[in-house]
Amino acid sequence: MSKNTFAENQRRHPLDDDARVWLFGYGSLIYLVDFPHLDSRPASIRNWSRRFWQGSHDHRGTEADPGRVVTLIEDEGAVCGGIAYRVEAAVFEQLDVREKNGYLRFATEMTFDDGSHATGLVYIATPDNEAYLGEASEYEIARHICRAEGPSGSNRDYLLDLARALRELGQHDQHVFDIETHILEILNR
Repeated sequence: MSKNTFAENQRRHPLDDDARVWLFGYGSLIYLVDFPHLDSRPASIRNWSRRFWQGSHDHRGTEADPGRVVTLIEDEGAVCGGIAYRVEAAVFEQLDVREKNGYLRFATEMTFDDGSHATGLVYIATPDNEAYLGEASEYEIARHICRAEGPSGSNRDYLLDLARALRELGQHDQHVFDIETHILEILNR
């Protein structure tokens, strides 16, 4: 699959112009909310784990040196926390551009902090996209993140901002926090 998934997302999930849709954010959509939304609520999804296995050629890296950003991997029994945003359908025109580097929209069941549920859309970069970097140790990922930078800033800031945002939400993510620890150790050398 191509790195640029804009057209595929438009084709896969056509939305009525007047539709209002929940969107689940688990990465930069938690802390970098540059799109209009009608509501936002802490939420989680089951059987998915956040991993820094996706390449970023357009935001936190370049074609020659892609950064590493998060995607979701199937993980039976896991719970991934984030933020759900209620958005008008037109917002997906902007979001599909922002998330075009290998991410496809999928429907998912979300659980809000009050225990209620709703179906929403989530962007996931699957292993079959050209930008997928795959599994590596948290230390190797930290070293990679420390050197990458792109038009949206340093890859390191992406990781550190996500770790901070997860703490503010009261969410624990061992993968993210282990990478953060390695990055801070690398920076203090």
